[in-house]
Amino acid sequence: MSVVALRYAHAFASVVASQNLDAEAAQQQLRDFCGTFQGSRELREVLMDPAIARDQKLKVLDAIAGKIGMYPQVRNFVAVIMEHDRLGDLGVILDEYHTVADDKAGLSEAEVVSARALTEEDRNALEAQVSRLAGGRVRATYREDPTLLGGAVVRIGSTVYDGSIRAQLEQLKQRLASA
Repeated sequence: MSVVALRYAHAFASVVASQNLDAEAAQQQLRDFCGTFQGSRELREVLMDPAIARDQKLKVLDAIAGKIGMYPQVRNFVAVIMEHDRLGDLGVILDEYHTVADDKAGLSEAEVVSARALTEEDRNALEAQVSRLAGGRVRATYREDPTLLGGAVVRIGSTVYDGSIRAQLEQLKQRLASA
C-alpha cells in the first residue's frame, strides 16, 4: 500500500461525496480511463512525456473523457494526477479508492468457497448470514473446491469461517485421537 496512493484515494472519495456523485459510476469511469491508459503504450507515452505541453495533454485527456463520458470531477482528478506525475500510480490509486469507497459505504468483501456451485437461493441465504457476521453489507465472490466434500468456507478480511465437511471431519478425527 502506498501512502501517496491512499492520500489520492481519500481526496477522490471526498470529492465524490462532497459533489454527491454516484460513487459506483465515478469508480467505473476512473477504472475505464485506467484500462485505456494501461492498454495503450502510445497514450502512456503522450501523457507521461515531460516534453509534451500540458495543454496538449489536457486536450488528449478531454477527448478520452468525452468518449468515456466522465464526470467533470473525475476528469479533473485525472488531470491533477497527471499534473503531479502520478499517472504511473493510477492503478494503485484506483485499488485504494475501491477500498476507501467500500469502507465509506459499509461494504465488506467476502470470499465464499463451496464444494459445488450454489443456486441463487443458496447464495442469497448465505450472503444474509455473512452480512450478519460482517456487521453490514457484503460483496461476495464465489468459487468451487471439490475437496471440501460439502459445506462452505467464508473469508471476510482476515477472518475465516470454516463450515466445510472436511473441517468437521478433521475436528472429529482430533477429538477421537485425544479421547
